[in-house]
Amino acid sequence: MKTDDLVSMLANGEVAVPRGRRRASYRIRLAVLLGLPFSFAILFAAYGVRNDIVQAMFWPMFWVKVLFPLCIAAAGFVAAERLGRPGVKPRHAWMGVALPVLGVWGLAAIAWFTLPADQRMPSLMGHSWRICAASIGLMALPVFAAALVALKGMAPTRPALAGAAAGALAGGVGASIYALHCMELTAPFLAVWYVSGIAVPVLVGALLGPRLLRW
Repeated sequence: MKTDDLVSMLANGEVAVPRGRRRASYRIRLAVLLGLPFSFAILFAAYGVRNDIVQAMFWPMFWVKVLFPLCIAAAGFVAAERLGRPGVKPRHAWMGVALPVLGVWGLAAIAWFTLPADQRMPSLMGHSWRICAASIGLMALPVFAAALVALKGMAPTRPALAGAAAGALAGGVGASIYALHCMELTAPFLAVWYVSGIAVPVLVGALLGPRLLRW
């Protein structure tokens, strides 16, 4: 599609660009594939995988810790792919971001009110609350940067939302990778510190989007 045609379409109201889905999906997938090796490199070089990883795979909360961020990442992927195309709305993709968060908050509320009072704060703070959110953000950074570059090469008409979607994708990926190192398994910890770590790239993406994704 020529630039003049695209401008004319947008001047008449946002209209979805035809035949752009495959290209947009390819660019976002490529961004994830390019960013992932660097995220894993940060994990192995600076953190390492937990020593009991095989045993941990038999614990339900380990999979909650790994999978709820992956669900957020998947929803962020869909939102970024759609927002990268002019006139295409994210539809229910944001619900896909919110539902895993609401789910882990629900688990945290149940755990909080069923735990003895003297165990509540330890379950919330764990042993690594000081570094958790920052570590997730660090591991999300390669995918985040690659996703922004991919979106920059597209034509998002809602740059703030597109940047936030890139942040959700990267934050979910970063949290899932960090989960391979993290020893914490309590729902209150995940509900506060993991969600905070994912929220950081979402907010940063929303702030950077209007500056970096304008066209």
